[in-house]
Amino acid sequence: MKELFTPKQIAKAIQVSESSIKRWCDQGLIATSYTAGGHRRVQVSAFLEFVKTHGYQILQPEELGLPVAIGQSKRALEGSIQPFLDALMRGDEMTARQIAVDLFLAENSIARICDEVIARSFCEIGNLWECGSAEIYQERRACEICQRVIYELRGLIPAAPVESPVAIGGTAEGDPYSLASMTVELVLRDHRWNANSLGYNLPFDTLHAAIKDHRPKLFWLSVSHLPDQHRFVDGYRRLYEEFQGDTFFVLGGRAMNEELRRQIKYSVFCDTLQHLEGFIESLLGKGNSRRETKPQSALLSS
Repeated sequence: MKELFTPKQIAKAIQVSESSIKRWCDQGLIATSYTAGGHRRVQVSAFLEFVKTHGYQILQPEELGLPVAIGQSKRALEGSIQPFLDALMRGDEMTARQIAVDLFLAENSIARICDEVIARSFCEIGNLWECGSAEIYQERRACEICQRVIYELRGLIPAAPVESPVAIGGTAEGDPYSLASMTVELVLRDHRWNANSLGYNLPFDTLHAAIKDHRPKLFWLSVSHLPDQHRFVDGYRRLYEEFQGDTFFVLGGRAMNEELRRQIKYSVFCDTLQHLEGFIESLLGKGNSRRETKPQSALLSS
């Protein structure tokens, strides 16, 4: 999806005059940037914010590279789980995209969409695979589709201000599952953090370098697969001991069992992305000061 659109493209998408779009841009109703030649350009996130605020319907979403049927139904989270799951199982990326974007336009938080639709769908796919009702290729294809859906949602979220707190994270060495880490990044961006996933299967030495280089306020690890628990605990302890005075450590994933949790230090335990959402909201409520709350760590499930 393109990031910037002309007033003409925006006008076609909601079927109003181009002059109206230009006027709303100039009045500040639609956040607008300008080219070196003075031409107006609108980010899709700014356009969607305007649509949600002023009640316009997206009649030609294809003008902006959005799913064709977007905005034609008011989706509820509970009623979206089965259709989203069915779309993933049959490899119907367009329907999966439409459902996710519709949920976003319906004012559902990214954390709830990820927890209650994406995560629950993958839990069910896992159950279907275990009982022989789903093929491995269907699970892998569903992951590929969801990664693209997440990138699309990422493009719909307004960029965080430069002064916003920084967050980085990923998965540790031996863990090839990136989807959960991508959703953590998405939730943080939804709350206007400058968040960036570093990727997956990352040795602790390079995680050390990343924290040292970026000095984030929050660092997360998604732990979905743990081939060597002792090695993980040793590497994590060294990382925590060096940086815990300046950085909040957020860990999580299905591999984080009770025995493992007893061996490491953390400040808050979250088993869903909505728990993470509550944690970061509490940080913002305390003025974003590291001195007011001692950085610790949290657990997110995947």
